[in-house]
Amino acid sequence: MPSAPRLEGKVALVTGSTLGIGKAIARLFAEEGARVLLNGLGADADGRALVEELGSERAMFIAADIADEAAVRAMVAAGTERFGTIDVLVNNAGMNVFAEPLAMTMDQWQRCFAVDLEGALHCSRAVLPGMMAAGGGSIVNIASVHGHRIIPGTFPYPVAKHALIGMSKALAIQYAAQNVRVNSISPGLILSERIVDWLATLTPEQRQQQIDLLPCKRIGEPIEVAYTALFLASDEARFINATDILIDGGRSQLYHE
Repeated sequence: MPSAPRLEGKVALVTGSTLGIGKAIARLFAEEGARVLLNGLGADADGRALVEELGSERAMFIAADIADEAAVRAMVAAGTERFGTIDVLVNNAGMNVFAEPLAMTMDQWQRCFAVDLEGALHCSRAVLPGMMAAGGGSIVNIASVHGHRIIPGTFPYPVAKHALIGMSKALAIQYAAQNVRVNSISPGLILSERIVDWLATLTPEQRQQQIDLLPCKRIGEPIEVAYTALFLASDEARFINATDILIDGGRSQLYHE
């Protein structure tokens, strides 16, 4: 007998879901029975195309800058009106800000934290009342291996990702008794569009060096992050809370670099 879809009857909001890891998560969630609220910036052609692919009865695209708390609340209200209470939130939207601390502008610092940390808080605060009223829910924050290891020249991105992991654990403990679980995932090098574009700027030798740094000798794929998000979102992970899962092929555990 085939097993039932793992998110049947659930409503999921996936931010930054028109590309890369977010898109893989949204697709997988829809395949597993969820109705999915897609999110991106502006009138995103990729978002509209994904709604067409998944079907309008299964997916809805809502444009919103997650750094804008009012826009987030309007997004959650629109999604709830269409599909019902949000059971699963995946805070995937983020941005890279890589700078040298003394050369960095404060605008860069503020934008990094507004998106990578405060955006996740805005979304969490918007969905938490509904989750608690419904008897529970799951929040999955997409952090980064940068939240565990420091790479020179990437400031202040790792600061925001360390904070996101800490916020995930703090929210998890705060709302555990209300049956709301909050966990995070820390991907390493994953073949999103941004990473593919970056790899294209390297020589073949440099690309091979990046692969050779990984114990498994290959770069990860977005679907591998998506399956972990699916597990954490599902009732299979109902006793997993305040946890961060590294998805980096073992790279961060190597002693030698």
